Amino acid sequence: MILLRLALKSLLSRTVTVSLTIFAIALSVALFLGVEKLRTGAKASFADTISGTDLIVGARSGGVQLLLYSVFRVGNATNNVTWQSYQDIANRPEVNWSVPLSLGDSHRGFRVLGTTPEFFERYKYRGGRSVDFTDGTAFSDLFDAVVGADVAAALGYQLGDQIVVSHGVASFTEHDDKPFQISGVLKKTGTPVDRTVFVSLEAIEAIHIDWQGGGRAQNTISADEVRQMQLTPKAVTAAMIGTNTRLQIFGLQRWINEYAQEPLLAILPGVALSELWSLIGVAESALVAVSVMVVITALLGMAAMIFSGLNERRREMALLRAIGARPWTVMLLLTTEAALMSLTAVALGMGLLYTGLWVARSRIDAAFGLYIEITPPSPREWLVLCGVILSGIIVSLLPAIRAYFLSLADGMQVKH
Repeated sequence: MILLRLALKSLLSRTVTVSLTIFAIALSVALFLGVEKLRTGAKASFADTISGTDLIVGARSGGVQLLLYSVFRVGNATNNVTWQSYQDIANRPEVNWSVPLSLGDSHRGFRVLGTTPEFFERYKYRGGRSVDFTDGTAFSDLFDAVVGADVAAALGYQLGDQIVVSHGVASFTEHDDKPFQISGVLKKTGTPVDRTVFVSLEAIEAIHIDWQGGGRAQNTISADEVRQMQLTPKAVTAAMIGTNTRLQIFGLQRWINEYAQEPLLAILPGVALSELWSLIGVAESALVAVSVMVVITALLGMAAMIFSGLNERRREMALLRAIGARPWTVMLLLTTEAALMSLTAVALGMGLLYTGLWVARSRIDAAFGLYIEITPPSPREWLVLCGVILSGIIVSLLPAIRAYFLSLADGMQVKH
């Protein structure tokens, strides 16, 4: 107890230096814990890009490839699913609901997705959250379009604005004879929905009805004429499927994968997302490595401070020895000071982190769609915090050992 009081008074006598060192370690601790929260939040958000969907069906390819083009709008399908095959799947007794997806066109760098209004009811993310509208509603007219939050922000779109869809992903040919009108703008979700333009399946058929071999036919069909035509799709790119019960998922998946009429593939979104994260999760390891290096640097700075302070404290050490303190007592004093500094820095770092999360969480969610839960430190984080305190004691051992071997006479000498 006496040693603890002595260590506290010694630290208080060097307020400026000690405060700066504690603040540096606290910032590094806050950075490390912040990276951990962001990492786990990003991983959870990624895993919850799509939830509530039991199966995603598309042409037979790889599971990750199917996930990329159907959910993330990256790449293209190797083939389409015929409308008859989609109907066969949708009419299975195990299927509770199904939403077709049709990709292929774009608008000023953003993918255009043909689907049904049911998409906005069935697509769930982040553990069951629904897609909401900032303005307007889902498409009701043939040439209505709904834009994601990023599309609206990047291009400055509002309700009633007209847009023209381009043929293909990287094409300068536009369907300018059949423009769309924006009927709805979606709220930020932090998912690929934000970067998508949504139109109806019938609209996808309508804009391609007078196209042959990748080009527009000479005898074009006007928008008014198209409205009077039968616009049943011939094929779709993929489909989202929900089953009646969880027990039916694997049986339906096997039936689809063995479908005789054409080669199809059904994947579980959660399994494919985990597989995809394992491929792109190298970045999180890099973030953790950087934050660890920051913590180590701050701890080395504390060791340097204690070391450089030994010369200034030679007389203090000598006086302690003169009044009966043993060498190991002096050594223990320095390690106690380091432990107190580390403990204070950890507490301050946690305070900075949770204050920052409380202030910035809603802004991060609104700007990036990244939801970070304010939860107590996980067992892994507690282990890291204890490691910081223990590391602070360890890095103080070298200057403490040097103080141990300083003689009483060395501290009493007056050096010129």
